Amino acid sequence: MSAITSGYFPARPRVDRQGFLLFTALIWLGVVSGFGTDSFRHLRKFGLDYPWIVHVHAVAFVGYLVLFTTQVALIRNDRPDIHRKLGMAGAALAAVMLVLGPAAAIVVHSIRYAATGDTPEFLAVQLTDMLGFAGLTGAGLLLRKTSSAHKRLMLMGLIYISDAGFGRFLNGFAAAPLGDGLVGTAVAVYLGSDLLMLGLGAYDLLTRGRLHPAYIAGLAWVLLLQVTALTLLPNAAWKALSLHLIGH
Repeated sequence: MSAITSGYFPARPRVDRQGFLLFTALIWLGVVSGFGTDSFRHLRKFGLDYPWIVHVHAVAFVGYLVLFTTQVALIRNDRPDIHRKLGMAGAALAAVMLVLGPAAAIVVHSIRYAATGDTPEFLAVQLTDMLGFAGLTGAGLLLRKTSSAHKRLMLMGLIYISDAGFGRFLNGFAAAPLGDGLVGTAVAVYLGSDLLMLGLGAYDLLTRGRLHPAYIAGLAWVLLLQVTALTLLPNAAWKALSLHLIGH
């Protein structure tokens, strides 16, 4: 942790105010393009038949995205005082999401298994997503007094849990031609969010000529969790455990 906070990292407040707003807008684009179109098709065909916890989870996620965008806008407009006050609300909402995310996933998989027999091994991705969000966002909150580390880790945490939106958006034309193997699955699940994470690194290289230590540590955490999830997906022992997690 000291290596992340002690090293000098050039401040570029003017360009960062635009750059981080752009990254936030790209997250909105991925989420709305993916979940928006998918939800619209579902509503037309089935109506509002989602379990109640899915609606609560959706409200919490969109609320966090709105709050995050507000926080970025406040820094852009030189209002760090309000930003700090809202930070407590953001931390509380993030904690709520860490409960709602796994709970919603387990409920949906349980219903799907009962209706179709589809096994819930995809929980490996959903649960590691929440671990990724917890690790990155938690570290970002702990390092809130080190602005350069704080904003990168908070952004990476949000990018990580946006992978489902990007996946729905990109799956049809990017992942489907690759099939159901390891590469196709990795592209389907992680391509959009990973490109955005790499874009953040490219941004730092262009504006500073180096990568922030917090970004490097965060990216290592992301890689570890993604490899873990992709390794678990075809694993028979994990499939049995995932069935146990949904009560079967």
